[in-house]
This record gives sequence, structure tokens and C-alpha cells, in this order.
Amino acid sequence: MNKDETGMDDDLRSEYDLRKLSVRRVGSGRKTFGGVNIRLEPDVAEMFPDSEAVNEALRFLIRITKENVVSEK
Repeated sequence: MNKDETGMDDDLRSEYDLRKLSVRRVGSGRKTFGGVNIRLEPDVAEMFPDSEAVNEALRFLIRITKENVVSEK
């Protein structure tokens, strides 16, 4: 077994190459996995406690917009 600078035993097998692992970034530069990541401006974000509140507001806006388009025809 190898010892690194901290003096800890390294019992990881040699076939595991950790340099090939992808690291998931934290923050605005990170990749999303299966979803869309949208960044809100601070003044807008302070109005919503969580993503569900944002989704609810946007669904309401979509519904109102569709109703106005239908009523104008």
C-alpha cells in the first residue's frame, strides 16, 4: 500500500483512475442533468421563495396570455 503526504494508507486499487472522473461544478457554470437551469435576476428572485413559486407564477402568466389572445380573436 502507498502512503501519501498525509501519512494515510491508500488502499484504492490501481485500476481505478480518478483522473478520468468528471467533477460536477457548483454555481452558475455547472452542467444540468436532465433539466433546464435558469438564473433569475436578484430583484426577481427575492419575490419567490422557491422554484415551485416561480413555476406557479409563470403558469398563471401563460394562462392569462392565452386567454387574452383567444378573447382578442
